[in-house]
Amino acid sequence: MEFKIWFILFIIYSFIGWIIEIIDIYFETKKLVNRGFLIGPVCPIYGFGGLLIIFLLNDFTNQPIVLFILAIVICSILEYTTGYLLEKLFKIRWWDYSNKKYNINGRICLETMIPFGIIGCLLLYFINPFFFNILTNFSNLTINIIFYILFIIFLLDVGISCKVITNIKTITSSIVRDNTEEVNSKVKKAILDKLKKITYNKNNLEKKIKTALLEYNYFTKRFVKSFPRFQVIKKFKNRKSNIK
Repeated sequence: MEFKIWFILFIIYSFIGWIIEIIDIYFETKKLVNRGFLIGPVCPIYGFGGLLIIFLLNDFTNQPIVLFILAIVICSILEYTTGYLLEKLFKIRWWDYSNKKYNINGRICLETMIPFGIIGCLLLYFINPFFFNILTNFSNLTINIIFYILFIIFLLDVGISCKVITNIKTITSSIVRDNTEEVNSKVKKAILDKLKKITYNKNNLEKKIKTALLEYNYFTKRFVKSFPRFQVIKKFKNRKSNIK
């Protein structure tokens, strides 16, 4: 039961992180954008960061300065490691702080590190006690229902999101360090090119059109709009065709 409570807390903190990202992008672009690696309203890196702070720093609540510094260290390591692994796994750079002062390889920077310390303190002093007390007062049946619903939705979201990202990476395989708008236009052009190549055979025309359009569906568009600093970092040698 304890694991289920911690998973629910993971989702809650991922949702809070998603809200933080929405607000941050709104002040930057004046637009409401569904941010995050996943389709749903969650940013898992915030969930993992929240749990790490709770498990590793709970004994430092009587030392706020130490807690503040250690929260910065833990979250910065998590952000850097996550960015590095995602780049290696998907060959895509998800965020880039290269234009900001005091950054390390564009994956972390001082501007984002300081808020980590503040959020870490708020989490241990106020946020986690509040949500943890609420969840521990729920019945086992209620916790089970909430857990299984969130767990199934989360797994489906991860599967669908990975599929969408793979499609985007394939379509944009010859793009190097593009911003989101350029990626968006490349995706659209690739789909239009594919549609032009469709042979007008009555038996398979409808099937081919549906297949082509599915490659640029709602989820793909949502993902492309979600990352203003989205970049493809691997340049493929074979550039004969983006879509075979």
